[in-house]
Amino acid sequence: MQLVRILLFCFVWSGALAAEKPAVVVTQAVISDFPLTVEALGNARANEAVEIRPQVVERVSAIRFKEGQRVKTGAILVELENTEAVAAVAAARATLVDSDSQLRRAQELFKTRSVSASELEQLTARRDADRALLDAAQSRLTDTVVRAPFGGRLGLRRISPGSLVGPDTIITTLDDTDVIKLDFNLPETVLARVVPGLTVSARSAAWQDEIFTGEVASVDTRVDPVSRTVIVRAHVPNPDGKLRPGMFLTVTLLKDDITALTIPEQAVVPEQSRQFVLVIGAGDIVEKREIRTGRRRPGEVEVVEGLVAGERVITEGTQKARPGKAVRVLPTVGRRE
Repeated sequence: MQLVRILLFCFVWSGALAAEKPAVVVTQAVISDFPLTVEALGNARANEAVEIRPQVVERVSAIRFKEGQRVKTGAILVELENTEAVAAVAAARATLVDSDSQLRRAQELFKTRSVSASELEQLTARRDADRALLDAAQSRLTDTVVRAPFGGRLGLRRISPGSLVGPDTIITTLDDTDVIKLDFNLPETVLARVVPGLTVSARSAAWQDEIFTGEVASVDTRVDPVSRTVIVRAHVPNPDGKLRPGMFLTVTLLKDDITALTIPEQAVVPEQSRQFVLVIGAGDIVEKREIRTGRRRPGEVEVVEGLVAGERVITEGTQKARPGKAVRVLPTVGRRE
């Protein structure tokens, strides 16, 4: 009879202890696919862009382009008055012919000792100087013809025939828009995963039903110390010319082959600016552990630091669980484990 009483007491005592343990639902931290998807706002820039200006001060004699015209590298855009430049070239050439002739005669006389070595050196120096003057005159003549430095599309014409132009005068603009440079800012938290070659897609308010696809070309070497963002540049093909420099686009950066340690979002216990989880250890004892979180998606959060795959965390019942105390783990049918 005494043995029966002892057994009954132990059963009641163990049941009371079990009743005191709060019931919780747990799940495991697992490695899962977590594609990188980041949205940003970007500005479109031409692949190459320049303001066309003359190198010399002169009047416009002829305009050889039309507004909006596509031109090739070296195409003549504007011709300036070149009367003085042509005359300067002719005078310099005549001077060079004379000095070159005198040098050749002196070289023949030098063989017979009729001309000294110093005189020959002076004539050689004079010939070289005259040749340099001719090159300078030809360069000034070349500057009276304004050419396209690269292929692209011209902008609006800002001069007229007879206008007096100079280096401060903008004749027109030239943009190479076959490829658009798309610059946008990303937070430094994703910097490690952003590499050249990643696919980007962009949308414009002007072409709402069209998606423009390109790829990351380069990442800036500096992070803005105020915004904690870095400038990323993507190249977007623009064969139809729909995108133009200065346009505002919504950019989406996607990288599929990324895995991350994830837990359910409800497992995170925030305290001020810090994040914690309640981990179930041996004997179902609760441990409060600080973690560092990364990206989020509906229902899940990435754990960057503080957990390892396979550890169990409380997702339901966090308010009743206490660090250092045991809990009763409920079955997790239909949940990930």
